Amino acid sequence: MQRVIIENEAARQNALRNLRLLDTAPSESFDRITRLASRLLGAPVSTISLTDNDRQWFKSRFGVDLAEIPRGEAPCSYAIYADEVFVVRDMLADDRFKDSILANAGIRFYAGAPLITRTGYALGTLCVVDDKPRTVTDDERHLLVDLAAMVMTQIEVQNTIGRIHPTSGYPNEYQFFEDLEDLARRQPERQTVGLLIELASPQQITHGLRVLGAAYAEELIRSATEAIRRTLGDEIQIYHVGPTRCLVLLDQSAIVGIEALAERLDGSLRNTLLFCGVPVNLDPVMGVYVFALSAVENPRDIMRRLFNAADDARKTGRCLALYTEMGDRAHARSFRLINDMRDALTGSADFRLLYQPVVDFASGRCTGAEALLRWRHKTLGDVGPAEFIPLAEGTALIRPLTAWVLDTAMGQLAEWVKTGRFPKISINISMRNLEESDFAETLASVLDRHGVGAGMIQIEFTESVLVSYSARALDQLRVLKEMGVAIAIDDFGTGYSGLSYLQQLPATVLKIDQSFIKSLAVSEHDQKLVHGVIAMAHDLGYRVVAEGIENHEAYDMLAAWNCDEAQGYLIAPPLAPVMMDEWLESAKG
Repeated sequence: MQRVIIENEAARQNALRNLRLLDTAPSESFDRITRLASRLLGAPVSTISLTDNDRQWFKSRFGVDLAEIPRGEAPCSYAIYADEVFVVRDMLADDRFKDSILANAGIRFYAGAPLITRTGYALGTLCVVDDKPRTVTDDERHLLVDLAAMVMTQIEVQNTIGRIHPTSGYPNEYQFFEDLEDLARRQPERQTVGLLIELASPQQITHGLRVLGAAYAEELIRSATEAIRRTLGDEIQIYHVGPTRCLVLLDQSAIVGIEALAERLDGSLRNTLLFCGVPVNLDPVMGVYVFALSAVENPRDIMRRLFNAADDARKTGRCLALYTEMGDRAHARSFRLINDMRDALTGSADFRLLYQPVVDFASGRCTGAEALLRWRHKTLGDVGPAEFIPLAEGTALIRPLTAWVLDTAMGQLAEWVKTGRFPKISINISMRNLEESDFAETLASVLDRHGVGAGMIQIEFTESVLVSYSARALDQLRVLKEMGVAIAIDDFGTGYSGLSYLQQLPATVLKIDQSFIKSLAVSEHDQKLVHGVIAMAHDLGYRVVAEGIENHEAYDMLAAWNCDEAQGYLIAPPLAPVMMDEWLESAKG
């Protein structure tokens, strides 16, 4: 069947550029076809040649080192408009090519089949060349046409199945992985600079989606990639590797001016973007990783390190951060802890609860204890809650982790209740737990299973999470309070809440953060602050607990200010259950 070729050069150029093949990395999927063409047709050289405005650029080449040649001297510029295989039997005998670069390089024979899109645009050719004149048989013509069709199939597959991001039209992470592996095979000695650009913070994207809708992210990435293109130039391949993340590979020399380049990119991306008439500002950060292609064993590791560098930039408030092994070890440790956390929850002794007593200032009597989670990792040793709990909160693991704490603490409380000696246990929960629609129901089930009354537990959550609490969380707190569960705001004074939160939340206890208590004996500022907080809390009907009491001076001041309860190493450190029993016995005496 004869193919229809549209002879509209401007439209053809546009079709070629839309496929984003020019100046891309070599690809094994295309190289297989050029090797096959050379072998089947007995030709020393074979190329997949794309016809640009003024050059023939080789997407794949076998048997030749040239990356491109001028278009005007190339047989391919004629072949793209041929309706069959274009053949030059002897270049030296053809006035069009006898003085061309190819002829001067010793090439005599050329045969090329045009690469035609389904819409009739010629992109280039699949061609074979030889250093001696020759003819082409009908079978060889058919073979070239079939191989050219294979090239077009590969181009279509690459652009429609898993290689092109549908939003931006740029190659995605899978194409990046393939291109990086191809580069590593071809130029293992080359040093490369990876630059990852994260266009906006997750919070900004979430807010934008809520306010402006799903099209917001799509318009953002399209506008941003064009800004990156204008800054870096058309010769740089952009990969769209995440909802709002782009990646480019630069030559090693780029590292010298990488900070200046990052500043230019930052300036381009921070220009106000109008979305449906609404001005939107991006908040980009960039991560850089310099690596040798010979060291590329897993392309995903390259991307992970770039992600980590960009994450470091975001956390430190900088525009740009370079990958470091120390930073990567921290990320790798976090990843390992997340992976090992689930195993630690399945019946092992890695997790344990310690209990720190709380005493009443007026009577000195123990009023309860706070359950404190500890993790002794099998190989990493003791891992502090300040490290692993935020990791759990960022994943679905916070639910089973909290469930383990509740079940363990209520089981222990049930044992103490049998002795008639223990009034209340405080348990820390995450705001993520309160976002669960069935949290109160789950807690009630745990209490029922262990035969413990709701009035014997206190739920604590930190003040810093109050800024993000939702209607669902507020509903859960109200249900818990109706059940008889005491509710405490922990670490009060370190977060971002205002007095309005204290009016809305059904809490009955304020726990003043230990950072104010530890310096109480020597800091007049902290004395005024803590004294004022106690008075304010009492006026609002709260019971006040002071955490982190370590000396008698602080204890005496708090007692004089009518603070209700005391907790800290002066009273007792966090204790294992057996040691807690011993402490309770000694406290009675």
